[in-house]
Amino acid sequence: MPVALITGASSGLGAEFARQLAARGADLVLVARTRSALERVAAEAGERYGVHCDIIVADLSDPEQIGAAVARLASTERPIDVLVNNAGYGLPLAFESNDIDDEVRHLRVHDEATMRLMHAALGPMLARGSGRIINVASVAAFIPRSTYGAVKAWMVSFSRWANAVYAPRGVTVTAVCPGYVHTEFHERLGLPPGEEGIASWMWLNAPDVVAEALRDAARGRSVSVPSIRWKALTRLVPLLPDRLAARMGMRGR
Repeated sequence: MPVALITGASSGLGAEFARQLAARGADLVLVARTRSALERVAAEAGERYGVHCDIIVADLSDPEQIGAAVARLASTERPIDVLVNNAGYGLPLAFESNDIDDEVRHLRVHDEATMRLMHAALGPMLARGSGRIINVASVAAFIPRSTYGAVKAWMVSFSRWANAVYAPRGVTVTAVCPGYVHTEFHERLGLPPGEEGIASWMWLNAPDVVAEALRDAARGRSVSVPSIRWKALTRLVPLLPDRLAARMGMRGR
């Protein structure tokens, strides 16, 4: 049985990755901050698909807590075949008004944690000559959008480089860049459904996003942008003047 480790697995896209990978026969290692939510996802996957699930309770912004996930990825006992770096969250776009310590934690979760977990996974994967890493970024990587766009741009750039270097050695790296997805992400920012300031046509569904991401990862693509409409927008925005692109990035919350 292949084994997949998924961060941010307690809800949203992380929980959907868990469901779809379990449906493909993968045992799971689920990582997030809330034990009760992880246990619910693990129980669902185990009962529905008959897979084995372990959980790691950790705040990935904490250098000490991330150690358990790093150790599991580096272990050669029941090695990890698929790593999904999905943990993440948003902050208000007004950088100048945000608490700088909140911004640093935001950076750590998206970029430092992704880097540490990839580094831990790559050793065993390259030794075996096989493995798959999926980094959940965002279309914000292509649209100036405060520090959220910046941390996601790092994920995309690093994933592109890593896929070019490691795919010939059997380990693919894919940055998944969805647009707005119906999950709990915006509700955690205090924005109930319908109050996010986003047109209905711009929304995607989590099962579709994850299914396309897994297909693109299986094909060895370095970047996956689910849906034709978001693919078109990511090609258009880099051609716009910075001020206009930044105004587009301010849409929604």
